[in-house]
Amino acid sequence: MLYLAEVQKKTGFIGSGKPEFKLLACQRSEHSWSAVTGEESLTAPDDASYNAGALVMVEVSNSRQIQRHYEAGRTLTSILQNFSNLSKKSKTQEEEIEQWKQSLTFQSQELNRRELELEARQEQVEQAEADLEQLDAQRQELEQLRQSLEQQQEELNRKNTDLEGAWAHLNGEMRRLEEQRAEGGSAAGLDADQVATLQGALNRLTEAVMPIEALREPLTHATDGLNYHQGLLGDYRQALENQRQGLEQRQQELDQQVSQLEQRWADWRQAEASLGAKREDLKLRQQAVKAHQDQIQSLSDTLQAQANLHQKIYDLLNTTDKVRLSKKVDVAALEAMELDQLQTLVGDLEKDLEKMSRFVSDQEEELALEQQAIDELKLKIEQASEFERLQLETELEEEQDRSQMLNETLVGQRRNLLEREEVLSQHQAVLRRRQGLAVEEAPVSAVDLEPLLNTIDAQRQQTTDTIQSIETEVKQLQDGISQLKQDIEVSEAALATQRTEVETFENDLRQQQRDLAGLMGKLAVCEELLNPAQESMNGLRQSMDGLAGGVTKLQEVNDYQLQAIAELRQTVVSVGAPQMAPS
Repeated sequence: MLYLAEVQKKTGFIGSGKPEFKLLACQRSEHSWSAVTGEESLTAPDDASYNAGALVMVEVSNSRQIQRHYEAGRTLTSILQNFSNLSKKSKTQEEEIEQWKQSLTFQSQELNRRELELEARQEQVEQAEADLEQLDAQRQELEQLRQSLEQQQEELNRKNTDLEGAWAHLNGEMRRLEEQRAEGGSAAGLDADQVATLQGALNRLTEAVMPIEALREPLTHATDGLNYHQGLLGDYRQALENQRQGLEQRQQELDQQVSQLEQRWADWRQAEASLGAKREDLKLRQQAVKAHQDQIQSLSDTLQAQANLHQKIYDLLNTTDKVRLSKKVDVAALEAMELDQLQTLVGDLEKDLEKMSRFVSDQEEELALEQQAIDELKLKIEQASEFERLQLETELEEEQDRSQMLNETLVGQRRNLLEREEVLSQHQAVLRRRQGLAVEEAPVSAVDLEPLLNTIDAQRQQTTDTIQSIETEVKQLQDGISQLKQDIEVSEAALATQRTEVETFENDLRQQQRDLAGLMGKLAVCEELLNPAQESMNGLRQSMDGLAGGVTKLQEVNDYQLQAIAELRQTVVSVGAPQMAPS
């Protein structure tokens, strides 16, 4: 388990004690850390050479043994960068969510307003339909009234026929009376039976005259009802016209919204094309990073080959006496030195060489562990997800930097070790010779390897500088790729949101078009119902006008008939008077 720890060094009476790692935080998951409760410390290993107060990363096994430790600077920087990126991404997502909320709130309010508007128009249409049904009922009532008037007209015609028959009978009686008067002389009069017969005929004529007031009252009532319903039809027609104008205006608004919908789809397609261009750019950058990484791998192999060559040349110093490093020992001074001083100097050189050898061996072991950690990280990167790969690549970069720094340090340390071995060997040879012991002389024609090693070191340094330059370019490319990925993620989220909004707008627009088509259909049905009703009203008005004209004419005929009957009655009375006088 990975911990963040602080280096502490306790001081006592004797001196500084062994350093300890005070555990501060523990990694629970890839992006989750929690503080360590309580005071928990682990004894630092012997190779821990950190200053007090330094922050280090410590890998601890299940048995609470420290497996690995290193400075926490780069790791903390990576964690803070990841946290900053996550914070920016979270803030962007919160802003997008807030925009979605505002958009949804606006759309909800607009939908509620349109629903209320549609409900109001629906109520108006339903009211118009109810009024049309009432108008139809009233139209049927007027139709019944018209039929009643037609029946009365027929009765009037029948009474007119009877009246004409009575007038014909009366005229016949009058002619017969005239004939009798002509035959009997002017003094002759009518007898009582004739007078009674004529009076009866006149009475029947009087009774046959139809009372006009009985016709005028229902005719006036029917005319008033017709005028009232004509006004209702005018109001309905005006209401339908207003609704038609409102629906036409709504149609124009929907046409404008259709244009807006087309523009929004065009904007979305343009944004999608821009996102595609960013993805292509990301692909090209990733390919460039891959090419640079391949180049780094090739240069790393070259650097490793140079290191191997360097090591093999050093190995020659231990396996043959034909090669050597440059002479760094003043043999004359050693020959003039006291033997005791020379023995002491050789002993000090042997101790120093042993200490140096142990240190170089530890460094070699640490370098091997670093290389093993790098290989493990590379294997994890190949199997990790896209999000995990970013942190693993950062750790790999840190491990490679440490390995490179350690390797560069070891180059000088190895050479220093070999030089000290050669110096010690020369001192030991002088000491043995002065002590009278047999000494194997170094060949005079030994080859000096130092110029060759310097050349190899220069080449290694050049290769290392090239690798660092390329790694800097890779780092810049990776930073650009990370930023571009964030831009792509933001663009994808914004594009998805934009598509959802456009689709919602389109669905709402389609629903409004369907609702408008339904209202237009109902309006057409209402107009279809209103036109026959108007035609029926026109027919009823023509019939009523005809009836009114007939009643007026009938009034004139009745007045004429009543006047004629009165004159005939006077004539009958005057003609029958002589006959009635003797009695």
